[in-house]
Amino acid sequence: MNKTHFLLLLIPFLLISCLKNEKPQPVSGKTNSISIIIDDQLWYGEVGDSIRNKFASPVLGLTQEEPLFTINQYPARLLEGFVTDSRSIIVVKKATTEKFEITHSKSLPHNTFRIYGKSVDDIICSIELNSAQIIKIIRDAEIQKIQEDNSKSLLNPTVIKNKFHIDLQIPTGYEYMLHKKNFIWLKKDIISGNTSLLIYQIPIRSFKKSSDLVDNIIKMRDSVGFYIKGREPNTRMITGEAYAPYFSTIMLDGKQAYETKGNWELKNDFMAGPFINYAIVDKMYNRILVIEGFCYSPSNQERDLMFDLEAIIKSVKIDKR
Repeated sequence: MNKTHFLLLLIPFLLISCLKNEKPQPVSGKTNSISIIIDDQLWYGEVGDSIRNKFASPVLGLTQEEPLFTINQYPARLLEGFVTDSRSIIVVKKATTEKFEITHSKSLPHNTFRIYGKSVDDIICSIELNSAQIIKIIRDAEIQKIQEDNSKSLLNPTVIKNKFHIDLQIPTGYEYMLHKKNFIWLKKDIISGNTSLLIYQIPIRSFKKSSDLVDNIIKMRDSVGFYIKGREPNTRMITGEAYAPYFSTIMLDGKQAYETKGNWELKNDFMAGPFINYAIVDKMYNRILVIEGFCYSPSNQERDLMFDLEAIIKSVKIDKR
């Protein structure tokens, strides 16, 4: 065989090898972290203040102040591709034309947001107009990433499915603490404390529809709080009274749901922490299905623990009759 024939046979194998090496590389960025590529002059001025006000504002419902996202700033002179391990990249710079652009790369994967303006005022205006959309896209992507990671090793769903007619992607590590007729408590121990999930249901008729829905939800969650006891006698979990919970209406699995964020505490004890509660109006089963997550992490960060719980809860799928 001459050299020409040998090279012709070798080329297809080289091409196949190269294609195999082009598989998407996993992104190792931390949860709720974003990379901002921006000139130092803009970052340490009004534009940087606007970015921090929008993307590092305090998270609602935690017992301590933590930013919505952890921000890592990089000078614009660095290539945009330098920050490839981040799932969310925001590029901000002055340019000859104004532009707001969103690009999604499936190969990494990540979202890149470009905010260009002719002046500082133009850039700030674009941040004001588009920050809500950017935040939603980033949060949705982070929740999807957590759910994908959770799906690799799930708790046996049989007990929850049989009792509540739902699919809920709860990762392994959670254990059943209490199992009642219409109530389940699961807990996971972590280095800094623990995280918990509550699942329960009440008849839809017993959920009084009034102007004060928050009061109804607080009474509902306090009514099951006696199941959650502390180390001391005569303790039970109640909704924290120092601050009013945050309330909003959302859609969850195609159904109206009430989202409540606030603080819990143990009556006659010193334990406390944040909670996130979803009361789903499930007319198909004539019930209010409640799924709540709460954590106990004294002197440690709570943001990402609560975000993990939110991702679990938002994986809920209610069985059709």
